[in-house]
Amino acid sequence: MLSLDKTNFEEEVLKSKGYALVDFWSQGCEPCKALKPHVEEMEKTYGDKIKFCELDITKARRVAIGQKVLGLPVIAIYKDGEKIDEKIKDDATVKSVEEMIKKYI
Repeated sequence: MLSLDKTNFEEEVLKSKGYALVDFWSQGCEPCKALKPHVEEMEKTYGDKIKFCELDITKARRVAIGQKVLGLPVIAIYKDGEKIDEKIKDDATVKSVEEMIKKYI
């Protein structure tokens, strides 16, 4: 999974072509940490069709705010640099995230 920060988010997500999934998380977010291994497993299955990325919002608060990430966890899908879908907080379940990925591949 590609680690994002304030220096590469724009280049890797907002300026990229095709699909990118961004896992917005933080060390203090227990639901984020519980979801992470499942997202990493999904990368093994779908990584050839979607670029999988993660952003620790504690290291890039302005980026997270700019992307309207106000609660965690957030799993967002971008296409050609535009956010087209996301699962937030309680909706960010293993099942719902995988269904969201399948919708775009």
